[in-house]
Amino acid sequence: MSAPKGRKRELVVVWGAGSWGTALALHLARSGRRVALWVYEEGQFDSMRRTGENADFLPGYPLPDAIRLFHDPKDVPEGAAAWLSVSPTQATRALWTKIGALCPERALIVSASKGFEQGTLLPPSAVIEAYAPSSCAPVVALSGPTFAHGLACGDPTTVVLAAPDPARAEAAQRLVSHNPLRGYASTDRAGVEMGGAVKNVVALACGIAVGLGFGPNTIAALITRGLREIVRLGETLGADPQTFSGLSGVGDLVLTCTGSESRNRTVGVRLGKGETLEGILASMKMVAEGVPTTRSVSDLARGKGVDMPITFAVERILFQNLPPRVALEELLSRELKREIG
Repeated sequence: MSAPKGRKRELVVVWGAGSWGTALALHLARSGRRVALWVYEEGQFDSMRRTGENADFLPGYPLPDAIRLFHDPKDVPEGAAAWLSVSPTQATRALWTKIGALCPERALIVSASKGFEQGTLLPPSAVIEAYAPSSCAPVVALSGPTFAHGLACGDPTTVVLAAPDPARAEAAQRLVSHNPLRGYASTDRAGVEMGGAVKNVVALACGIAVGLGFGPNTIAALITRGLREIVRLGETLGADPQTFSGLSGVGDLVLTCTGSESRNRTVGVRLGKGETLEGILASMKMVAEGVPTTRSVSDLARGKGVDMPITFAVERILFQNLPPRVALEELLSRELKREIG
C-alpha cells in the first residue's frame, strides 16, 4: 500500500501519548504524514522532547522529525485533516470539554479508545460527538487486535474502522492503511465498540485463571463463553452479531486474553496470585481499561436484563472482594444449559 500523492501535506493530530497513541503517531509519520502528538503529562512531555522517544510507554522507538510534540491543548496546530482521540475512556469527556471547540470543521475524527464511560454508560464515540463540531459527525471507532509494540516494530497488523456513515469509515480506512497496518471498514460502530470494550473484561477473567494456575482448557472456555456474553449484550444494543466474528470481536478477544502484553490479562494474573487490586493499580503506569469497564458493562447488562455470568464474576472479584477460586466454583456450579444461549 503505497502513499498516494499529496499525503505528505496532510496533518494529523493524535490526542494521547500512551503506548497506543505513540504507535499510531509513529505509523502515520512513517506513512508520510505530518503528525502532532499531544502529551498530557508535563514530565513525560519534557522527557520525550529531551530523549526523542517515549521512554515511559513505548521505549526503543525514536520519534521522527515528522512528529511534533505539544502539551498545552491550545497549541494544537491548525489545518489538520484528521484528529485521533486515544485517551483512556474515563478521561475522554474531560479531554473533549477542553478540545472540542478547537476541532476544525469537517475534520475526520477517529476514536481509538475502548470501554464505556462510567455513569453514562456511553461509548467514547458518543462522548466525543457531544463536544465536537456537528460537521465532524459521525465519529469513527477504531478497534481490533493490536498491541502497540507490534505496530511500532513493523508486525503486520489489522484494524476495523466503523461509523454509521460508510464514507467516514472508508476515509478512516484510507487514513490508516499503509504497510504494515491494514484497515477494514464497517458501519456497525455499536458492535465494534462493544467488542473492544468487553474483551478487556474477559481478559481479566483469563488472567485470573492463569494466576490460579489453570491452563489452556480453562482459557479456551473463558474466551468462548466470554464471546457469547459479548454477542448477547451487543445484539440487545442493536449490533450485528457477525461483527463479533471479526477483528473487534474474536480477533481482539484472542489477542487480549492470551498475549503477554495485555495489561488487563496481567492485572488478572496478579489478582489470581493473591495481590490486591489497589496494590496492582498503584504499581502500573499504564491504564487497565478493563477495570472500570467491568463496572460499566455490568451496569449496562443489568439495565438491559442480559445475563453475563463471567462479567458479573469479575465485577465481584474486583469490587466486592470475592475470592477468585470461589468465583470459579460458582461459575462451574451454574445450572446446566444448551451451548448457544
